[in-house]
Amino acid sequence: MQKVFDIAARRAELTPDKTAFIEMESGRTLSYRDLDERANRFAAWLGNSGVAAGDRVAILCLNSAAFFEILFACGKLGAILVPLNWRQPAPELGPVAQDAAPKLLIHDADNIVVADELARAYGLNLLSYADYETAVATTSPRHFDTYWPSDRIWYMLYTSGTTGKPKAVIQTPGMAYANAINIGQAIDLTSTETTLNFLPLFHTAGINLHTLPVLMHGGTIRVLKKFEIDPVMAALQAGNCTAFFGVPAIYQAISLHKEFGRADFSKVRSWGCGGAPLPATLIAQFGARGVKVCNGMGMTETGPTVFLMDTAHAEAKIGSVGKPQILAEVRVVDLDDNPLPANEAGELQIRGPGVTPGYWNNEAATKAAFTRDGWLKTGDVARRDEDGYYYIVDRIKDMYISGGENVYPAEVEIVIYKFPGVLECAVLGVPDEKWGEVGRACILPQPGASIDPEALRAFCRQNLAAYKVPKYIDIVDEFPRTAAGKIQKHVLRSRAAGK
Repeated sequence: MQKVFDIAARRAELTPDKTAFIEMESGRTLSYRDLDERANRFAAWLGNSGVAAGDRVAILCLNSAAFFEILFACGKLGAILVPLNWRQPAPELGPVAQDAAPKLLIHDADNIVVADELARAYGLNLLSYADYETAVATTSPRHFDTYWPSDRIWYMLYTSGTTGKPKAVIQTPGMAYANAINIGQAIDLTSTETTLNFLPLFHTAGINLHTLPVLMHGGTIRVLKKFEIDPVMAALQAGNCTAFFGVPAIYQAISLHKEFGRADFSKVRSWGCGGAPLPATLIAQFGARGVKVCNGMGMTETGPTVFLMDTAHAEAKIGSVGKPQILAEVRVVDLDDNPLPANEAGELQIRGPGVTPGYWNNEAATKAAFTRDGWLKTGDVARRDEDGYYYIVDRIKDMYISGGENVYPAEVEIVIYKFPGVLECAVLGVPDEKWGEVGRACILPQPGASIDPEALRAFCRQNLAAYKVPKYIDIVDEFPRTAAGKIQKHVLRSRAAGK
């Protein structure tokens, strides 16, 4: 069995007095010694409270240093952390709570209402951040093994399948190390690095781009509860961030800021983008300000880093996600999994130490996700050019990405079908200048029924996270269909493109 070291414990040995975290709202700082000791104390508290190795611990919170203390505490004990999406209402989080069956739900003050709803509905034990601080302060540390099995489940990130049923993507210590190497060598991370943590922590990017890699290298992370443009702009100009990562919506917000035209971005040496391709117009805008933004591509299932464009070719290869990084092996294949030559489009498949071993408690989904010889089937159509640079052409599945968030039409359709008067519906992603993509819902009413689009959107807002609510609602008289009666979404996309 391969093993890796407890990152917090080793950094506490190597650089105990170095600042690991700075919380930007409060100014609170946390050294590597503090990080490890607090994680150790909470791991002891969890064990004393009946949480054992393999048990799940859910957390519902905005960004904070405490999240990473709890993440390392779970790693020390062998428990499994389950970050919950704070953008979702309790009804949407219910299936996750049922599937994970956590022994404990930790929450911050911002999420107490949803946490209480989940606790009442599913009989969960709650621990507030205030009580967490008491637990850390009153529990004596104890010895934990600092040498972890690399394939042990450390935490799980839930992603919805095309049927709307959530799946827990297993994340291991070995995956974290592989990602740190993949992104670290791609952007030359060092111990002098400072990065911003504002992407949500229920996403792989919030944890791994670039927080865990920077912690491994001994750098410093400045934490914002969530993205706010003014403090981010101030940090970028003040030298408080040397390596920056965002989704297209973040770059859009920066480009629209009143100081963008005169801002000094020279102190940021690395700019990365993922979640969706950055539009060429934005790349050009940042290029005019002396900023080379490098598109990349990865998945929750890949830990996430697979591709990242190099700065030398960022302008010449606009639209490319770059080359596969050092611990990622990729191929583009036909329908029979035969590798394709350059410039031929096919399914992108990935393997390597950064790839998840599968989905927790879901053997069928795990089996469906991999080929017989261990390649992860991404569901993306890609091609590579003669120079070895890769381009994501399209998605095989209907999933679309809005503001860096994955949206599965089936989830939205399930809610729309509950609205009075809806006979049939089809949701698809359409291009949007600000968010990358947004939802367009096509609605076929029941005979004689009249549907108010704004009332339907309000209904969706009550039952879905905001980014899943369709921006456009079309009332249709009929749907284009296949001979078998299935709705032809590609025809609907073509019609939408013509509007």
